[in-house]
Amino acid sequence: MTGPEPEAPGGSVGLEQLVRQVEQLIRRMGAQSVMISQAVASQVGLHTTDLECLDLILLREETTPGELAKATGLTTGAVTALIDRLERRGYVARIPDPRDRRRVLLRVRPESIAAIQAVYRPMQARMTALWSGFTAAQLATVAEFLSRTIEAGADCAEEIARMPPAAPRRKPARGKAARRQP
Repeated sequence: MTGPEPEAPGGSVGLEQLVRQVEQLIRRMGAQSVMISQAVASQVGLHTTDLECLDLILLREETTPGELAKATGLTTGAVTALIDRLERRGYVARIPDPRDRRRVLLRVRPESIAAIQAVYRPMQARMTALWSGFTAAQLATVAEFLSRTIEAGADCAEEIARMPPAAPRRKPARGKAARRQP
């Protein structure tokens, strides 16, 4: 279950064209991921950001609020509010860090995510079936590609966060002014 092999140099598909194709496919995959996340979050009654942060905590097994803020680009205040929401709903626990009494660790409560896992289960089965059609060597290449892409993306996100705003931020209209706007 593999696609056509890229043609050799001099063929109709060159490296530049393949790089452009990969860039567009990654962008489409990112957009699709956002839409899936929104659909799942809606199914389980969570905000999309809360669902994605819950997944980050689950993937890391445990993390600190500061690490979560750095990984997401959210402010520490926003992360605190997010953790409070997840904790109230029973999804995460704040655990004292045994190595540093001043810090807390965040852990997902495994029993709390059964409904979320049930929503993802059909998609996971479909993706596992799809990916199983590739050879181990192909999957190793894909894994290397994705790992390096994720690392580069995280670096880029940090650089973007340090940049001054590209456009002035507009405050949302409130009260009567908001009702008058089309």
